[in-house]
Amino acid sequence: MSFCRRGGTSFLSMTRRNLKKMPVETARADVESLAQDARGVAHIGGKAVFIEGALPGEEVMFTYTAQRRRYDEGQAVRILKASPHRVEPRCPHFNVCGGCSLQHMAVEAQILAKQQVMLDSLAHIGKVAPESLLPPLTGRHWGYRRKARLSAKYVIKKQAMLVGFREKRSNLLADLTRCDVLDPSVGERIMELRALLDGMDARDCIPQIEIAVGDHHTALVFRTLADLDGDDQARLRGFGEHHGFQIYLQPGGPEAVTLLWPESATLSYRLPDYDLELFFLPTDFTQVNAGLNRTMINRALELLDPQPGDRILDLFCGLGNFTLPLARHAGSVVGVEGSEELVQRARGNAQRNNITNVEFHAADLNLAVDYSWVGLGFDKILLDPPRTGAFEAVKHLPAFGASRMVYVSCNPATLARDAAELVHHHGYRLVSAGVMDMFPHTTHVESIALFER
Repeated sequence: MSFCRRGGTSFLSMTRRNLKKMPVETARADVESLAQDARGVAHIGGKAVFIEGALPGEEVMFTYTAQRRRYDEGQAVRILKASPHRVEPRCPHFNVCGGCSLQHMAVEAQILAKQQVMLDSLAHIGKVAPESLLPPLTGRHWGYRRKARLSAKYVIKKQAMLVGFREKRSNLLADLTRCDVLDPSVGERIMELRALLDGMDARDCIPQIEIAVGDHHTALVFRTLADLDGDDQARLRGFGEHHGFQIYLQPGGPEAVTLLWPESATLSYRLPDYDLELFFLPTDFTQVNAGLNRTMINRALELLDPQPGDRILDLFCGLGNFTLPLARHAGSVVGVEGSEELVQRARGNAQRNNITNVEFHAADLNLAVDYSWVGLGFDKILLDPPRTGAFEAVKHLPAFGASRMVYVSCNPATLARDAAELVHHHGYRLVSAGVMDMFPHTTHVESIALFER
C-alpha cells in the first residue's frame, strides 16, 4: 500500500487574517458593470463592491464576504430586479465550482462582455482602437472542452474521493458528479473516475488527471506521487479497456509520461478544410475547443490572405496548427516554437500530410534569439503567443519587412501592450480586431487582430 500526505492552508483561512469584521445584515446594490472575474461591480458610499452572482443592470441584495481598504466583496443572496441576460445555470454545481463563472449569463451576452474586455484593454493599456470590429466567432457551448487538468483528493470529512475543479476563490476541491463543459467522454464519467480512484491502494498519491481528447480517442494521464503496485495498474488498465480510454502514468515531469493502456495509442484532430490531420501527445498544447479552432484558423487565413508567392512566418507555431493550413496556400512558411518537442511534432505532421514547403525552428521567442531563420524577410506574419504575449518578438518584427500581421491572443492585456508597440513605435495600423468564444461560460477572452503597415 502506498502512503502520500497532501494538504495545506486554505485560501480562505489565509485571507481571513487580513479582513475587517464584516456587517452581518444584507445590503442593497445596483450593479453597474461586470468585472473581468465575472463578479458584478457596484458602488456603495463611493467604494467599489464586487458581488458574486450579480449581473450588470441588476438590483440585488447581498451579504458582505470581505471588506478591504480599497474595495469590498459580497455574495448576491436575492435578485430584486433581474438582468434580461440572466439565465438558469445548467450545471448543478455552478454556485460552488470555480471551473465556470458565467453560466448565469446568456451566451450572446457573454461574448459581447468579452468583446468589451478586449476593447477596454486596447484603449486603456495600449491606447489604441481597431478601425473595425470583426464579428465574434462562437461555437458549441457545452461539451466543448477537450483539454483540462482535474484535481483529485480523498476528503476525510466527506468520506469521499473527489475529482474535478477547485471551488470558487478557494483551494478546496468542489464535490462534482458531472461536468457539462468537458467533452462528454469524461464529463459524464466523473463519478466513475471517483469510484476508480477510491478503490485504489494509492488513492492518496494521485493528485491530478490530465485530459486530452482527439477526434477519435480520449487520453487520461494520471499524475502519481508514488509507484503504483500491480493491482492498481490492473485497475487503471481495466478502466481504460472498459471505457475506451488511453491510460498514461506521469510519475514526474512531462518527459516521464508513459503509456499504460493499450500497447500503442495515438491522438489526432482533423482540419478538413485543408485536408490535414495533426497528431499530438496528451501533454502537448492543443486548443481546447476543436470546433472553434477550425473557424479560428479560417478567420486567421482570411485576414492574412496567403498568396502562392508569399513567404510567411508563424511564431509560437506549436505542432503546426496554423503553419500547415498556411502552407496549403502560401509559397513557403517558417514556423518557430520554443519547445523542441513540439517542433519535432510539427515536422512529423508536415511529413505525414506530404507538405514540403515548410521549415520549423526551435527558439525561445521571449528572449533575444538567433534570427538566422529570418533570411530575406517575410511578406506576412502570424503570431499565436501564450498568455505572456510576444513583446520581445514584437520588437524585432518590423525588421522582417512584413506588410501584414495577424495576432491571435489568449490575453487581452498582453495583446494591448504588444499592439501599442506595433502601432506607436513601428508604424503599423490596427485594422481590425474581434473576439472568439474559445471557452464559453468562463471569463477567458480569446481574440484576433489584424495589423497592416
